[in-house]
Order: sequence, then C-alpha cells, then structure tokens
Amino acid sequence: MLANLDWLRRYRREWLQPDLIAGLTSAAVVIPKAMAYATIAGLPVQVGLYTVFVPMIVYALLGTSRPLSVSTTTTLAILAAAALGEAVPGGDPAGLLTAGATLAVLVGAMLALAALLRLGFIANFISEPVLTGFKSGIGLVIVVDQIPKLLGIHIEKAGFFRDLFAIAGHFPQISLATLALSATLLLAIHLMERHLPRVPAPLLAVALGIGASALLGLERAGVATIGAIPGGLPTFVPPRVDLLEVLWPGAVGIALMSFTESIAAARAFGVPGEPRPQPDRELLAIGAANLASGVFGGMPAGGGTTQTAVNRKAGAHTQFAELVTAAGAIATLLVFAPVMSLMPQAALAAVVVAYSVGLIEPAEFRKIREVRRIEFQWALVAFVGVVLLGTLQGIVVAVIVSLLALAHQNFDPPVYALGRKRGTDAFRPRASAHADDETWPGLLIVRIEGRAFFLNAQHIGDRIWPLVEQAQPRVLLLDCSAVIDIEYTALKMLVEAEERLRRHGVTLWLAALNPTVLEVVQRSPLYETLGCGRMFLNLEGAVESYLRTTAPAA
Repeated sequence: MLANLDWLRRYRREWLQPDLIAGLTSAAVVIPKAMAYATIAGLPVQVGLYTVFVPMIVYALLGTSRPLSVSTTTTLAILAAAALGEAVPGGDPAGLLTAGATLAVLVGAMLALAALLRLGFIANFISEPVLTGFKSGIGLVIVVDQIPKLLGIHIEKAGFFRDLFAIAGHFPQISLATLALSATLLLAIHLMERHLPRVPAPLLAVALGIGASALLGLERAGVATIGAIPGGLPTFVPPRVDLLEVLWPGAVGIALMSFTESIAAARAFGVPGEPRPQPDRELLAIGAANLASGVFGGMPAGGGTTQTAVNRKAGAHTQFAELVTAAGAIATLLVFAPVMSLMPQAALAAVVVAYSVGLIEPAEFRKIREVRRIEFQWALVAFVGVVLLGTLQGIVVAVIVSLLALAHQNFDPPVYALGRKRGTDAFRPRASAHADDETWPGLLIVRIEGRAFFLNAQHIGDRIWPLVEQAQPRVLLLDCSAVIDIEYTALKMLVEAEERLRRHGVTLWLAALNPTVLEVVQRSPLYETLGCGRMFLNLEGAVESYLRTTAPAA
C-alpha cells in the first residue's frame, strides 16, 4: 500500500533544505487560499485548513507525483458549493459541515472504486478546449459569487444573472470601508504577483487584512470578519448515509474534475528523471486523500495547478515538501487560530477573486479558434453551459460536449482522391495547387483516414460515391494505409458497395491494409470476392498492376 514511499527510501540529504523551503513557501500560498475556498463552498475557514492538513499527508504516502500539491481548488470549491446547496438548502452551518464531510467521503469512494476498475484513462475524458470553456465559466461564476463580499453587501443567491441584477440593486448599500479594503488588497495582490513573483501574495494579503482590521477597528466601520476559528486538530466526523442519494450526482462531477486537474498538474510539473505519474495509482491516492479528508471534517480535495507550480518553482524534490506544508496547516490550527478570527471576509474574497480570474482565459479561446474553429465552438458551449445552467449541470454539459466532439471527429473522417507527384512515388491529395500530379485514365485512387465503424460507415460511402460519379473510373482503388481499424458494420457496407460498383462497371481494389485490417478482411466474404489479385501491399504495386493489365489502350 505504501509502495510509493520509495522516494523516502532514496532520499538524499541535499534535498532536505529545498524541500523545507518549498513546503513553507507552498504553505504561505495554499493555507490562505484553502480558507478562502472553504468560504466559496459555504463552509467555515477551518475546513479549508483541514483540507490542507489531511489530504497532503495521505497523498505524500500514496501518490506517484513528487511535486503535486493536494488540497482544494477553486473548481472543486464551486462544485462543492452547488452540491451542498442541494443537500442543505437552508444553509444550516452544522448541516453543511456534515454534508461537506460526507461529500468528500463519497468522492473518495468513487475515485477508489475507479482505481480498482482501472479507469485511469478517464484523465483524458474531457478535451482540452472543453476544459478551457468549463474552467472559464467556473471562473466567471466564482467572481460574481464573491462580489457581494468585496462590496460588503448581502444577497440571496439565485443563479448567475439574477445574482448580477441583485448586486446592481444593492449598490446603494455598499460599505465604502469594505470596498476600499477590497480594492487595496486586490491591487496589492496584482502588484506582488507581477513584480514580486517569489513573494507569497495570498499570505501577505491576508496579513494586511488582519493588520488593518486590528489596528483600524474595521469591524466597527462595518467590515465583516470571519469570527472565531475553533483551534485544535480535526476530529472524526461520521458521514451521513441519508445524504448520499442527493450528493452522488455532484460527487461524480467533483471526482472527475479532481482527478482530471490532479493528473494534468502532475504531468505538467514533472521533470525528467522522476517517476511518471501512474493514472490508476493516482486515482487511488486522490481517492484515499478525499476519504481521509471527509472522515476528519474536510472538503473534497485534488491537486491544484497553481499550488503545484509554486511547490515546484520553490525547489521541491519529493513529497516531503507536502508534509512540511501540512505541518504549516497544523501550526495555523494550534497557534494562529485566534489571530485569524480578525480576518475580514473581504480579504478572503479578494484572494479568491485574484486567483479565480486566472481561470478565465480569453487568449486560450483565441488560440483554439485559430487552430480549429469547431473546437472553439465546443469550448463556448461548455462556457455557456456553466454560466446558464450552473456548475453541476455545466460539468455534464462539458462531458457531453467532449463526447459529441469525439463522435463528430469519428463521424467525418477525411476522404479524398489522390494523385502522384511527378518523378516520385509520393501520393498526395489532388488539388489545383499541384494540378500536374499524375493520374491515370480509368483509375480513381481514394484515401480514407481513421477508423471505419458503424457510426461513419454510411458517411464514408456518401463521400466516396460522388467522386466515383465524377471520375467514371474502371477501377476504384481504396488506399487503406491510414485506416487503423474496420468494424463489422463498415466491412458489411464495403461488401455491399463492391456489389453496387460492379453493377455500374467499376471494379474495387484495396491497397496498403495494415495487418489488423487485413486479418479482418481475410475472414470476411469480401476476401473471397476480391482474392489476392485485387488486394495490394502498396499503392505503387497497385498502379503498376493497373497499367499492366487493366488500363485502356493508348
């Protein structure tokens, strides 16, 4: 079970100082953000500290990625908020604590089950453009969600656009002191991130907020604080079985996003020479981290890109850096809890907004649009799905859009006629740009790319037949070099196409079948029809045979 403690057995003395520095640096960034993210989910700030402390220790023991920093993230927090809103509609604090812990346990159980079923491939289940759209939508939703705290007003949450109208309607009640503090902290975070990237901006922003609250008496000026934080270590919180039915849809989405974010961050910040993250093992490690988080009163957890980047850039060599970060969370709970009670809610909201804005990536949308317009459209659909339908429904939209994108790509494989570049043996698509390419009277060469199966078989036929009607060939030669697989339905339709072509005086030839496709064809009635005389190893051999035996006389 602890096989991944191999990093500890091979630990080098020279790694100790960089790991200590990286762990402390990460703690300075992760701890304030985790407390802020807990408030997104409607949970007390100490839950964020529990989610730094417990999951990091578990992941350090079980995980395969050395730099991955595991606590909670903006995406997981907003998804948890939606799930908890369904489970505890009234927002009862005690009910939310229990529901949050139950949700984390459920997420952990799902990930652990996925590990047993070896479902690590789901790391690639959502395409990158769709993930970009989904995260951008999440970022916008989070920013709007935090605006009331930045302004010192209170609204009843009712959905993205209704919340915007409610905020506009409460403008006369804005707390100027809260607004001034929010603006100051947002500007400070921005300037530190831009000009002092090595400085732990979230920690300093929180420290500034606490200092201003204590020295200037901001609470008397109407600036709300987070209030008393229970000190001490987390205690056992039993999950509530009766909440499983209402929480499981949200848990599915959170489990998917937790693993997707974690494996993406682990792969992005790995370096040559380190063990490559093992998806199925990562499922188990992240699952166990969530189970432990829930049992000790935490919220759903996963690897965060920003905190992992900080951990790696600060010099982390092994998971020992995570243990140092976890120790920082323990110290906060045991020593600094009384000081934290003075923290303005606007300070946490400023941290959330500052790091959620980064999820909104207009530049990435532009890049996707420049490369593939259809995938840009998928990204927009995912973005709009989150904003209009909500986060939990948005993740369903994201998954469906990814599946539709996959289906579309497979439904419409490239099909085109070929010519041969003069003086070479290179065959390429026929086009006006190279009109001098060789073609042969009575011979039509068509290339099909991708997998031929039930979804696209009819469409492939519909693409080929106009080429045949236009060329009126004696022989249709299918270049199968780019066909990676052929399924029974497609093979049956190819048999029917051969009969139809024969009735129109066209003979079907096949060339360049890979071993897998050739074996399938040889077991079908098509092979009995074609025989060895109409199947060729490559296009060159097929053309030579045509010129020798079939081409019309000059």
